[in-house]
Amino acid sequence: MEQFKGLQKSLYIWTDSADLDKRVEQLKTATGGEVAVENVHRLSFSSYANSSFDLIVIECAQLTDNYVKLLHMLKPSGKLHLFSFIGPASSLLQEIKLSGFINCSEGTDTLTAEKPGYETGSSARLSFAKKNASALNVWKISGDDEELIDEEDLLDEEDKQKPDPAGLKVCSTTGKRKACRNCSCGLAEELESEKQTATASENAKSSCGNCYLGDAFRCSTCPYLGMPAFKPGEKVQLADNLLKSDI
Repeated sequence: MEQFKGLQKSLYIWTDSADLDKRVEQLKTATGGEVAVENVHRLSFSSYANSSFDLIVIECAQLTDNYVKLLHMLKPSGKLHLFSFIGPASSLLQEIKLSGFINCSEGTDTLTAEKPGYETGSSARLSFAKKNASALNVWKISGDDEELIDEEDLLDEEDKQKPDPAGLKVCSTTGKRKACRNCSCGLAEELESEKQTATASENAKSSCGNCYLGDAFRCSTCPYLGMPAFKPGEKVQLADNLLKSDI
């Protein structure tokens, strides 16, 4: 145990009381400091304060539930030394590392580990998390000096126009002005009627060729009778009842 020379305060955890005084005296001689003694089965009931020891020596490592407790009891960079342990060293090393110990090493029937050089539960600001005063003020708004925009100025007259209710009717299934295969809301019939009206209007022809001039030039059975004059070739929408009349 010469590697532990100069450590001021140690804890010796024992399981076999035979020659206990001799082993404790050897540890005192090796470290040159004080040595406290605790039984392995009484460790969970002990009330040692955090960061109490520079070194903890365990005679038999059967402490699966207490390695974290030992980590708290050690001072930062304190040492943990185990000997005469039972079971494979690999599984024991894994248990110690998972408890927070570092710099674990294996010797002949011994294991040594170290507590990190900071107190358990301490925190430190990361370098990239430092506050940059100039960066924090980039989006700062002073309030009174800022000119606010009236929301009404963002809308023009076209935005304020109400939509045509006829164009708002859509199929609940397709979400568009397109009827689904099993349409039962009447949209399919409406679209079919509009299609027939448009087709009939495109196919309507004048027998005299003067219908576009107005009622003064139209005959009594003219489908455009009562409608204003229009330009030659202009598409004119006819009512359904007029499309059934003979031209």
